[in-house]
Amino acid sequence: MKTFSPSLSKLIQALSTIPGIGPKSATRIALNLVYKNREGGQRLVEALDSAVQNIKACSRCRNVSDEEICEICRDERRDGSIMCIVESPADAIAIERAEVFNGLYFVLHGNLSPIDGVEPKDLGMDLLYEQVTTEEIKEVIIATSTSTEGEATAYYITELVKNTGIRVSRIAHGVPVGGQLEYSDVSTIHHAMRGRTVLESS
Repeated sequence: MKTFSPSLSKLIQALSTIPGIGPKSATRIALNLVYKNREGGQRLVEALDSAVQNIKACSRCRNVSDEEICEICRDERRDGSIMCIVESPADAIAIERAEVFNGLYFVLHGNLSPIDGVEPKDLGMDLLYEQVTTEEIKEVIIATSTSTEGEATAYYITELVKNTGIRVSRIAHGVPVGGQLEYSDVSTIHHAMRGRTVLESS
């Protein structure tokens, strides 16, 4: 396909790599940034460059952070006795937005999936076990999705923690079966967190 501007074509292709943005949407966004909102486009360039250069994984919870330890882990006002385990940083952001949880997080960055080659070590399970056995954690809330992989991951974590004396709970009603936490609204997350249930290991 011929293009009037190689630079515009390159921008459209780059925008198309973002999940949820197809070629048509990417074209509209690119033209808007170039013709109608150049100042916004420049801010986007600077923000994206800063994010790519500075964002890393928190060494404690594996959430996104500009520092070695993220702001939430450093916040002494958070309840360090409760840990919420989520699949992704987007899930942690969704829970924070609901303002229903004041503990700490642990981000897996995925779910167990032997078919895809995702093993416990890829999800930081060794770091998770170290934390639950050495820190004063009283409850672990498992907030993985209700997909097959999410349930398998929840079961693995339950077995991992079962001999530590730590209470293990699972967010329950509110999040639809097969649904993703990051797409749930505040009310849904609120009810899911309030209605979590204790998991009994076999």
